[in-house]
Amino acid sequence: MGAEERVSPLKNFVAGGVGGACLLLVGHPLDTIKVRLQTQPKASCTQCVLYTGTYDCFRKTVSKEGILGIYKGMGAPLVGVAPMMAISFFGFGLGKRLQQTDPSNPLTHTQIFLSGCLAGVFTTVIVAPGERVKCLLQVQANSGDSKYAGPLDCAVRLYKEQGIRSVYKGTVLTLIRDVPSNGLYFLTYEYLKNVLTPEGQSSSGLSTPNILLAGGVAGILNWTIALPPDVLKSNYQTAAEGKYRGLVDVLRTLLQEEGPKSLYKGFNAVFLRAFPANAVILYSYIVLIVISFISTHIILTYLSIL
Repeated sequence: MGAEERVSPLKNFVAGGVGGACLLLVGHPLDTIKVRLQTQPKASCTQCVLYTGTYDCFRKTVSKEGILGIYKGMGAPLVGVAPMMAISFFGFGLGKRLQQTDPSNPLTHTQIFLSGCLAGVFTTVIVAPGERVKCLLQVQANSGDSKYAGPLDCAVRLYKEQGIRSVYKGTVLTLIRDVPSNGLYFLTYEYLKNVLTPEGQSSSGLSTPNILLAGGVAGILNWTIALPPDVLKSNYQTAAEGKYRGLVDVLRTLLQEEGPKSLYKGFNAVFLRAFPANAVILYSYIVLIVISFISTHIILTYLSIL
């Protein structure tokens, strides 16, 4: 990312928050569709599958719940997106600093990948409970029972009923999803950014279309390895208490009932969402960081004149 090592925590927080909000506005509807496709019951001899695909899920959700139905559960990730993005870029920057003994030597691809993995570890503290609440709110309409009134109500009731372990249910699967996928995400973005930068120029001056291209492609590759554990996580986090004994039991049950293809449920929704959402978040983040630097410089110049 180039500049994130010199960015203050406050600038990271603000830029990450606005960039993350852009990500949610662009990508959350398809995320809702993804989770509903991933968690819908298997078709039986007497009952058809609830949704036949991405468009069918979208059409039925909007028809039954209105346009706000595809934004169910957005409150939880919206609250956590600013600290999550700040921690993510901080973790990536920290990972690079820990491995780069000589600043004049560029990082290897392996080191960039490991730095991204560290970012995935850092963000899990915020992402795991947010995902638990989000997924429960996204799927409760399928059962016809609106058990939770909203994100706060959901989090409080989970804590009161079974303690902090219930709020963080699915943390291991979140780690399995986010650690390698974040590594691939940052590696792909850094690699494409360098490839797209004209020889002799700095990657910090990359054009808007190239930033969007690099971010979008990074998002798509990120989900190629993140989707199977994401399917397991969604099913585990939304299942009735006691249905699964652990992550291995979720995997075994899905493979026995629906086969290997069950690990790629929601594929179309994920890849429709991946490119625009990740392109937007990286572009928004970079633009806001640049604005922040310019604003700070103007303020300092003005103060020096006084």
